[in-house]
This record gives sequence, C-alpha cells and structure tokens, in this order.
Amino acid sequence: MQEKLRVAVVVASTREGRVGGGVGRWFVERAGVRTGLDLDVVDLADFAIPACYPARPTPAMTGFARRIAAAEAYVVVTPEYNRSFPASLKQAIDCAYDEWRAKPVGFVSYGYRAAGRYAVEQLRGVFTELHTATLRDAVCLDLLEGRVADGGFRPDPERYAHAVTTLLDELVWWGLALRDGRRARPYCA
Repeated sequence: MQEKLRVAVVVASTREGRVGGGVGRWFVERAGVRTGLDLDVVDLADFAIPACYPARPTPAMTGFARRIAAAEAYVVVTPEYNRSFPASLKQAIDCAYDEWRAKPVGFVSYGYRAAGRYAVEQLRGVFTELHTATLRDAVCLDLLEGRVADGGFRPDPERYAHAVTTLLDELVWWGLALRDGRRARPYCA
C-alpha cells in the first residue's frame, strides 16, 4: 500500500469575522473523503507571524516553516483583497523557502464576482519563484452564490464538486510524481 500524500491546507485569512475558516473547513470536508491523503490544516490565524521580519525567526515563524517542510503538497485557501491576496499570506510564505521547493501548490480562492481568481494569478508568480509546481485548475468560489453567515460559507456542493475533484486529481498526480522525483534525486536549482 502506498503511503499517504501529506497535504498542508493553508488557510490564509487572519481577519476577524473572516470567511476563510469556513471555506477551509468546507474544502477539508470534501478532500477528507478521498483516500490516500493526510491533511494538515495550517491556519494562519493560529500563528503570530510578525508583520515586519525580526532579526531572528520567531517560534511562530519556525513552527510554520516546519509544517510546510513536513508537507509534500499544498492547497492554499485564499481570499481576494483588492485583486490580490492578503499580506498575512505573503508574510507566511516568506517564512519558508527551501521547504516549498519541488512540491505542487493548488488553490481554493474566494471573493465576489471574480471569485478570487486575481489572488490566484498573483500567487502563481510568487510560488514560481519558490520552485513549486502550481496547478492549472483551481476551485474559485463566488461568495454571492453561497450562504455566508457567522464567518462560514456553504457553497452549493454540486456546483463545485467537479472543480474540487479536478484539483485533487492534479494535486495527487503532481504530489506523487514530485515525491518520487525528490526521492530519486535531490532537487537543486
């Protein structure tokens, strides 16, 4: 039996009253029914990553980097703020560097009208610089189409079922291929 693919689901928003926690839970519920995945929810609201980098990494920064290093694939759950992603996510991404390398990154985005697509496009450039393989397909949730209440979001499960399946199919394929590749030969660039 093949060992499970270790996937970190990074919930990006840290705003009070955020929808991100609900979107993250929704995605993890869907991904959790799939066999072969070991999901680790890495919620940035649980980390006190400083807005300005200190001279030495804080325990929160090193803890985040350890969780990223342990994962073999990532799904970033991000809102779209002003056609981009939140600063809290950029700060967190920069806490690690080599830890991201040669691993796949998928995206679950949310927002109004554009459904977070602008945030995903901005993130693709950031993750390319970190030598990741960003997935072509994403799950993009339009907050106008779901129930939003008390920081939660419940989209129509049928509307997004295909997008979730496609994202997970790509994530598993790339995750296993890159895991095998890293084991066969160390990645260096």
